[in-house]
Amino acid sequence: MWLLALDIRNTADETGWKSMPDTTIAIVGAGMAGLACATRLVASGFTVSLFDKGRGPGGRMSTRRVETRLGEAAFDHGAQYFTARDPAFIEQVGAWAELGIVAPWPAAGADAWVGVPAMNAPVRLMAEACGVHWSSRIDALERHQDGWKLRGAAPQQLRFDAVVIAVPAEQAGALFRAFDSGIAARADAAKAAPCWTVMAAFGDSIATAPDALRGQGPLAWAARNSAKPGRHGPEAWVLQATPEWSLRHIEDAAEDVVQVMLECFAAEIDAELPKPVEAAAHRWRYARYGSAEGDSVPWNAELGVGACGDWLLGPRVECAWLSGVRLAEAIAGAGG
Repeated sequence: MWLLALDIRNTADETGWKSMPDTTIAIVGAGMAGLACATRLVASGFTVSLFDKGRGPGGRMSTRRVETRLGEAAFDHGAQYFTARDPAFIEQVGAWAELGIVAPWPAAGADAWVGVPAMNAPVRLMAEACGVHWSSRIDALERHQDGWKLRGAAPQQLRFDAVVIAVPAEQAGALFRAFDSGIAARADAAKAAPCWTVMAAFGDSIATAPDALRGQGPLAWAARNSAKPGRHGPEAWVLQATPEWSLRHIEDAAEDVVQVMLECFAAEIDAELPKPVEAAAHRWRYARYGSAEGDSVPWNAELGVGACGDWLLGPRVECAWLSGVRLAEAIAGAGG
């Protein structure tokens, strides 16, 4: 979870929250949605300060780097790729491509893109542009007569005129419940499926396997991460379990998950795997939301509180980006 503070032009009067010169906004949430919201507000002339509970940018677009006896292996262990369909996001992806931080990955489909040299490259760029205070956690919101305060790592003397929540729905509902029951109910209705992900590095190439495949049974996806554009290092594979299997085995030991996924992968390609030089598993409790209904993001101008995230628009990176941009436009337009 991360927090972003924006010094913007806003004030509240009898008609609700309005954009004026000395207003501040806090955005809580660490991912594509929150950073897209921040980036659009900065482009509109707003000053932004960010705080995040994580050690660095990524969220579900994270990349794990592991030292092995064969050198550093890298694993995009969250989102494997993304697509662009909305004209605004197509334009954004084109801009990222010109900067060399995304590239097509045909192995996953004709319209698949990945970050370069790692999946988190676009998120890292946005975070660096905005400036982030890492390892800062926000646990609760407090509504006071003079605005909002954040309980957690943020300095208690900081006051904000508005708050945006950009965290998974399961966490957003709890933060909203005391202030906006409608947004809280919408968050409570969105349920994310979990995903167990296995990362394995090998000393030999697995020549019989394609660079990306969709599996059967417990194995949903397998990708040769080291074959993605801009990647280097030893043979590195990411194996992801199905949501159903992950839910049934959510509390399994990581080493047991590694064994099952490697066995499933071997069966899928009908070949014996070489012994991994490194193997580990990561449990995503909130990996993917189902299709969301509607195309709106909630913004309560009366209180100065809103939300963005893929749980509002759909289970894709593009939806997270769009939700952040649309909320930023709603906030900036409130001064109209």
